[in-house]
This record gives sequence, C-alpha cells and structure tokens, in this order.
Amino acid sequence: MARPSKLRVAVSDPAQWLSERERAQMLAPKLRALADETRLMLILLIAQRPRTVKELQEATGLSQTLVSHHLAPLREQQLVEAIPKGRSNQYVMCCQTLAEPLRMFASLAAMDPETVAACLQPEADQPAAAQGA
Repeated sequence: MARPSKLRVAVSDPAQWLSERERAQMLAPKLRALADETRLMLILLIAQRPRTVKELQEATGLSQTLVSHHLAPLREQQLVEAIPKGRSNQYVMCCQTLAEPLRMFASLAAMDPETVAACLQPEADQPAAAQGA
C-alpha cells in the first residue's frame, strides 16, 4: 500500500496583501486595548511569565472583578490567552514575539527627555559618545 505523501503548505504573510490603511484598521483595536494603563500593566506582568488572576491581583492590588474586567479586552483582541489550569485560568501572551516590543515601549517611559531625543535623532546626527566611540 502506498504511503500518503505529506502535504506542504506555504504560509505567506497576509500583510503583503493588505494596504497600509487596512493594516492600520486591523491594528487600531489592539492598540486601543493596550492604551489603558491598567491593561498595559497586566500585559507587562503576563509578558514576564504566565499568571493567574490571583497572581495579577496580588501584583497590582486590584480586585478580582477589576482584573477580569481588564483582561477581557486583551483576550478579545487575542493579545492574551486563558489556559485552564486546575480550578483557575492561567493567562499567557498570545505570542512571545510581542513581549519584547512591549517591554521596549514600557522602557521609554523611564527615559529622561535627553535620552528620548537622542533616540529620535538619526545616528549620523548623534554625538560621538552616544554612538559608542
């Protein structure tokens, strides 16, 4: 009997088919979900490691109801996923590739104005000390 051959499917980036306007329309709801300070705090905690609602409560001082309320838009936008674990759910990032950019954006808040200004300048315009010389 002949063995069935393995079917190979090439997955391409759907972004290549979308216009910039279509991409912006798809991205805006995700960014709105992240724009709330509490939700951003929750997703930054989840980016460190998977967490239960109880762990998020303890880390933030928020009530269970409020934590769950803020997790809902993050789940709706598929930024986090609830994985059943015992009698509770553990919340995980949708993908770890999102965690690092979120941490990078969060670090911008801690930068002083001079550092932010240096980040915005093209490398050729930065002083030699800032370029590592």
